[in-house]
Amino acid sequence: MDPDHLKAIPLFSGLSEKALNTVAVFASETSVSAGKRLVHEGDYSYDLIVIESGTADVLKAGEVVGSLGPGDVFGEMGMLSGGRRTADVVATSPMRLITLSKWDLRRISGEIGEQLEKLVEERQGGEGQPAPSS
Repeated sequence: MDPDHLKAIPLFSGLSEKALNTVAVFASETSVSAGKRLVHEGDYSYDLIVIESGTADVLKAGEVVGSLGPGDVFGEMGMLSGGRRTADVVATSPMRLITLSKWDLRRISGEIGEQLEKLVEERQGGEGQPAPSS
């Protein structure tokens, strides 16, 4: 993955060049079409997903409770806590996604640990989008 792509994403924008290069080694990019269910409520959370482009809806019990777009992150809370996903996330347009597995994040936690902790604190404090996969 190109480290320059990561710079445009808020979660990674404050990283040093060295940290960006490290994250780029472990991150994977995926394209999905509209209608694709990205995560399932009740499943275990094993990865963090960042939206590079496109949009998705967050659904709890079949009801839309939020919308996500470029730069948004989901899956971090459940992945870090080892818990289950608390909502479905469904693509509402074609999307480009960046994914980091739980195991990859452990390897690079020094590089992005502070940013992830801040994101989780914001979500737990009720700021921003609902936490679809805590």
